[in-house]
Amino acid sequence: MTWPWNAVQEEAANVDSVGIKVVRWPLSQTAKLVDSFGITANQTTVAGFLIGCLSLPSLMFQQYELALVFILLNRMLDGLDGALARIQGVTDAGGFLDISLDFVFYSLVPFGFILANPEQNAVAGAFLIFSFIGTGSSFLAFAIMASKQGINDPVYKNKSLYYMTGLTEGSETILCFIFMCIFPIYFVEIACVFGAMCWFTTSSRIYNGYQTLARSIIS
Repeated sequence: MTWPWNAVQEEAANVDSVGIKVVRWPLSQTAKLVDSFGITANQTTVAGFLIGCLSLPSLMFQQYELALVFILLNRMLDGLDGALARIQGVTDAGGFLDISLDFVFYSLVPFGFILANPEQNAVAGAFLIFSFIGTGSSFLAFAIMASKQGINDPVYKNKSLYYMTGLTEGSETILCFIFMCIFPIYFVEIACVFGAMCWFTTSSRIYNGYQTLARSIIS
């Protein structure tokens, strides 16, 4: 049994996969060049995270255009480290580093908006971070159990862990951050809507993840 909203999530997954296909070729070509200089995927991951951290003071001082530049650079390097890993070899250590720093970065952005205007943004920002805990924990918990049971990911075959799809994935999250930086006056509305979408994703992941793991045990 699957929930009726699975079709909605499949469409969202298609959006994310289309975005990946669009940037795959330029990233792979850039990765070949970067690899020729001896730069590793893990070094790129850390560099991208540190650049992304610069968005926090930028947001705090309401320099939203500058923050957007750092956010986009972070995401570009996040894609580049994956392309480098496919050249140099995907490792569990690299996957762990990448996903850990990604989740810290995702929470950093709404926190920056809270610091920019605590009186207006605190509740909505806290709700969004709370929502990220739901998507992140359901994502990682299923990845751990899927790995233990030998369940392979049919969509993201080159990832170091199982990427369980949802309504709010990487592409959608970045679009959310872009809209926040372009329209900071509407941060509360954007954060609340996207937070609700995150809980939609979390609920379906918990349900479908449980069903998948239960069927795996029975079979």
